[in-house]
Amino acid sequence: MKIAVATNGKEVSLHFGHCESFTIAEIEGGKVLNKKEVPNPGHQPGFLPKFLAQQGVNCIIAGGMGQSAKMLFAQDGIEVITGACGLVDDVINGYVEGSLVLGENICDH
Repeated sequence: MKIAVATNGKEVSLHFGHCESFTIAEIEGGKVLNKKEVPNPGHQPGFLPKFLAQQGVNCIIAGGMGQSAKMLFAQDGIEVITGACGLVDDVINGYVEGSLVLGENICDH
């Protein structure tokens, strides 16, 4: 399984489409096998869900995401988790451990 976290520096981005990059973590057996950072190729309507699907991502985590993007991810069978905040590594570990604490979707337009 691969998860992508919308990233600004070492923090989770408040809006996935405007993030600096995506931290993609490959997870197997409850452990993070590897992580890589992929630059955001640009915020264009409908582009990022396809781009992340091509990266093999099964789940996207961000502080917030609009409804249209959520629907596009759902069409590709990619789980969307919003309301995440804090350090990217902490969010990834929380996801893996099943202890990820979420707030409200920061960007719901």
